[in-house]
Amino acid sequence: MALSGLLFIFFRIVEFVTLIPIIGMLAWFVSGFTDSNQLTPNYILVLFITSVLAGAWALFTLIGYARTRHSGLEVALVDLAFVGALIGGVVVLRGIANQNCSNFSVGSFYVNLGPFGYYGRQSGSPWAANINKPCAMLKASFAFGIMNIIFFFITFLLALLIHRHHREPEKVVVKREYHSSRHGSRRSPRRSSRDYDYRPSSSRRSHHSASRRQYYV
Repeated sequence: MALSGLLFIFFRIVEFVTLIPIIGMLAWFVSGFTDSNQLTPNYILVLFITSVLAGAWALFTLIGYARTRHSGLEVALVDLAFVGALIGGVVVLRGIANQNCSNFSVGSFYVNLGPFGYYGRQSGSPWAANINKPCAMLKASFAFGIMNIIFFFITFLLALLIHRHHREPEKVVVKREYHSSRHGSRRSPRRSSRDYDYRPSSSRRSHHSASRRQYYV
């Protein structure tokens, strides 16, 4: 196995391991909004859906690596698509980066967090029992999202290297077949030219012998 293949497997494992915390933490938020009969905000939902799909893709390509290495170009394109999707999820959640999780009780982000923020605390929701916990979980998800952007871009490049590595032997075979066919086409004209030269020589001899017989008679 080439070095690019080993690095691809390593980073796939890292991706899957770092995506699991994002899925778990954001699933907790989705469950809280669902129990409170509220719509999950886009800054949670976008990154959550992207992480679920990316985790399933990482696991699928890791288990079926024998098949993945022969379709490296398709894998690279999908990884690049996940890079863009993760960037979108992180950009939507960027508001949590400026929050102070040790005193998470002020700001628009705290007010708009539904049962986990201001309204949950005022109504005595169990989801807002520890007001600093949602902030820490969202900030951790934000950090893991940035990490996976880097990881998926690395596997995108490695998949291109794997595609190039498994494509080179096919080119050699095609070139050999091409040269052999050219040699075969060169030999055929030589044989035909010899046959063509041989026939006139035999006809000349027979004509010459016939002329000599007529002379002696």
